Amino acid sequence: MAAEPRNQVTDHPAVREVDGPQPVLPAPGTPGPAPAPLRDGRAQDRPGTSEAAAAPASVALPEAAGPADAVTRLRAHGCWYPSADADGTHAAFICDRGGVPQLWAAPVGSDEVRLLDSSPDPVKEVSWSPDGRWIAYTTAPGGGEHTRVLCVRPDGTGRRILAGADPASSAYLGCWAHDGSAVAVTVADPAVVPPGLAGQPVPDHGPADGLYAGARPRGDWADRDGHATLLGPAAYDPTPRTAPDGTPDGTAAPAARPGGGLSVYLIDPDGLASPVLLTREAHAASLRACDLSRDGRFVLLRRGPRGRREAVVRRTGDSATTFALPVADGDPWIGRFSPDGRTLWLRSDAEREHAALLAVALDGEARPQRTSVAAERDASDLELLAFAHDGRTAALAWNVQGVSELELVETFPTGHAPDGNGPARPLPLPHEVVTRVTAAGAGRLLLALSGSQRRPGVWWAREGVSTLRTPWSARDEDAVPPGRPPVRPVPLRLTARDGLPLSGWYYRAPGRAADEPAPCVIHLHGGPEEQERPVFHPLYHELLGRGLDVFAPDVRGSLGHGRSFVDADLGAGRFAAFDDVADCAAHAVTAGPADPTRLAVMGPSYGGYLTFASLVWHPDLFRTGIAVCGMSDLLTFFAGTEPWIAESAAHKYGHPERDRELLRALSPMSRIEALRVPVLAVHGEHDTNVPPGESRQFVRAARERGIHAELLTLRDEGHDFLRADNRRLFRRAAADWMERHLLG
Repeated sequence: MAAEPRNQVTDHPAVREVDGPQPVLPAPGTPGPAPAPLRDGRAQDRPGTSEAAAAPASVALPEAAGPADAVTRLRAHGCWYPSADADGTHAAFICDRGGVPQLWAAPVGSDEVRLLDSSPDPVKEVSWSPDGRWIAYTTAPGGGEHTRVLCVRPDGTGRRILAGADPASSAYLGCWAHDGSAVAVTVADPAVVPPGLAGQPVPDHGPADGLYAGARPRGDWADRDGHATLLGPAAYDPTPRTAPDGTPDGTAAPAARPGGGLSVYLIDPDGLASPVLLTREAHAASLRACDLSRDGRFVLLRRGPRGRREAVVRRTGDSATTFALPVADGDPWIGRFSPDGRTLWLRSDAEREHAALLAVALDGEARPQRTSVAAERDASDLELLAFAHDGRTAALAWNVQGVSELELVETFPTGHAPDGNGPARPLPLPHEVVTRVTAAGAGRLLLALSGSQRRPGVWWAREGVSTLRTPWSARDEDAVPPGRPPVRPVPLRLTARDGLPLSGWYYRAPGRAADEPAPCVIHLHGGPEEQERPVFHPLYHELLGRGLDVFAPDVRGSLGHGRSFVDADLGAGRFAAFDDVADCAAHAVTAGPADPTRLAVMGPSYGGYLTFASLVWHPDLFRTGIAVCGMSDLLTFFAGTEPWIAESAAHKYGHPERDRELLRALSPMSRIEALRVPVLAVHGEHDTNVPPGESRQFVRAARERGIHAELLTLRDEGHDFLRADNRRLFRRAAADWMERHLLG
């Protein structure tokens, strides 16, 4: 479940109102009036808006630059999410060489790395300003799901929080203005805590667990020894309990909590100008500023719930919409204005099965004149779209049955229409998957790559003809013990019982004869709008080293197989996704070959939900399961998750008010009496995407029925496990559990 963070509402004098349709922060030299001052502490009444959250306030921080290398360096680490300065000679990036994802910077052609923020808060996104003066980045305080946006100068000075300084607030990055004068940031309203709960600890009992994620925990809730707690085989306490709202356990939780408004501001990192409100949406599922026109008059936004994202162009002066078009799920950076503002380039699957590159010709008021397909491929999605600094050369990353293919296209070639493009030039890749593409000076790109044999690393693409590995990139030569190299998976294709084509990747444990039946773990990815890719997966490597095969399929709802495949699990179609898991397990037996008497299922997030569901819908198929941060009851999930996640998830699963009976029928807790095998649940203690109560209630209900069930809670983690020690603990605990139940 992907998070879109939130912000605390306060009475802050920096909240201003746009007066009239003047453009916001026009580029230097652009004619026209300057933005009018904001007043009265309220957002202007605009179509689809309401009172905005407090404008973010900048908070200066002490310098936190660290040594040139990590004090305690991991034997193996990865580097990802690069962003280059304007001339492409230096890069900022995320690296976990110190045990947690942190912000680093280095010359592209040198190994002289520098740690820019030594705090233990994991870094999630990085963006170097176009003028080279600032690096903006997002961190997750305490390892949870709420994030804040910071900036720092390339030499490590001037570090400050731009948005999300309040512990209850959250913010995430948008685009920079093209002159580097401001960065767009999305902030969000808080969930409304029911009366009487403010300042109280989150309840720790029964199916009501996690219903009120907005409540404050105890002040000492993180001051405990160790990195994890293991809920062992103690008996389940069946004593009747009462939820905080007075309803007895087992009754329907509140359908949803109020909140979820998102606002986009332009923030000056120098602090010379107050934040400027660009747009505001109440009850929003997502809202991110992807690009600003060079004259500052228009903003390109990605908005909407999962499966129904939209590209929206709005005037920055009054937030009026001039254009909207559906776009594909996946990477949030959906497009860009041309330098002259007369063409909008979009990665979209509007009225298409697969995402393509669209060119939208705009008039002087950013109204659409015509839309054409600039680049497309049969049965392949355009997965990533990036532009060089001049805004004319586009990098297109295509998803071809899970493997990336990259090509460069000139969007303004001589002799073509303004919204035309030249022939594609392929750029060979040294690994299977590209996860990010960003400009790195004239004619150069930085690529974040991963593959089945390597950890994520950063490569430098020069003049579109060759790639070079950066000297400071991923250290993975000793990622695995000598004599046991990573396993390269083989693709498997099958047909579901209703005729839908399915596929996945099969990993064969080394040292076993090709025809020897093997214990096998069916691993289900999250999302569900994610996709299994042939990349190095430390968990798979751990399981394979214990003599277990792994089959990682894409069930319906996954990305990379077309829009119809993504939508095939909507609403009641999710029951067919449960059957997909069983069909994939059967295919692993016939084509793996897996041992039908030694099968297990596991997965994170939505994969954790599918794990719970598979164990109760197909109770005789698996020996055991491991559910990681999974939902066990969709009604309590909707009541406990962040409001914007609930808004986004309603399209996928069903509305928590109108579709209560469907959600109840789709919930593993509704069939808990069918559970017959041991189960391990794993959860991060700070998870607000899927509250930890979702795991607790399933484990406790299983124990009440005499089933062996355990819960591993990882300290200082949210929905994704980011710290090296916790990731290692999780892998070993999962492999130990599988080895005990499949090989013991």
